[in-house]
Amino acid sequence: MTAAAAARRTSKRVGYIRVSTLDQSTVRQLVGVDLDKVFTDKASGKDTKRPQLQAALEYLREGDTLLVHSMDRLARNLDDLRKTVFTLTSKGVVVEFVKEHLTFDGDDSAMGKLLLSVMGAFAEFERSLIRERQREGITLAKKAGVYKGRKPSLSAERAAELCKRAKAGEKKAGLAREYGISRETLYQYLKA
Repeated sequence: MTAAAAARRTSKRVGYIRVSTLDQSTVRQLVGVDLDKVFTDKASGKDTKRPQLQAALEYLREGDTLLVHSMDRLARNLDDLRKTVFTLTSKGVVVEFVKEHLTFDGDDSAMGKLLLSVMGAFAEFERSLIRERQREGITLAKKAGVYKGRKPSLSAERAAELCKRAKAGEKKAGLAREYGISRETLYQYLKA
């Protein structure tokens, strides 16, 4: 058996899936794609803390293929996308974007770099358009009296109890855990 055949036989097809919120479904990503291992993050694209992406990057070895549903699922912006793809391909890992039908294998041709940059820029542009349309829709809904905003995490009684306990000196991190809210949300209640 040749070295190339042995490398093909032992290489892994690794999937990376990211959804933005805890209630979004991962089902539509990488449907029907044959994978040896899957890493899934439930985090916003703007979030730099994506532990499963980090685990996938550490897991991947030369000859492996990382499959991602689309470019915007892998990276926060164009710079992040280029850095991640170039880091992986320099290790001998192939990166495949299923939706865009693009594969990057370390071929540092001018065309490969251009495709990555152009498609990444389009993905970043598309995300910004979606956010802009969302903001416009919320503004129009507020004017029409339809959009009330996010429902409060705590009832008025529980919020008052939380504030009382925090002002009495209880540790804020413990209170946030007990009430099932983030510390940022806790501080918003304390400001109000």
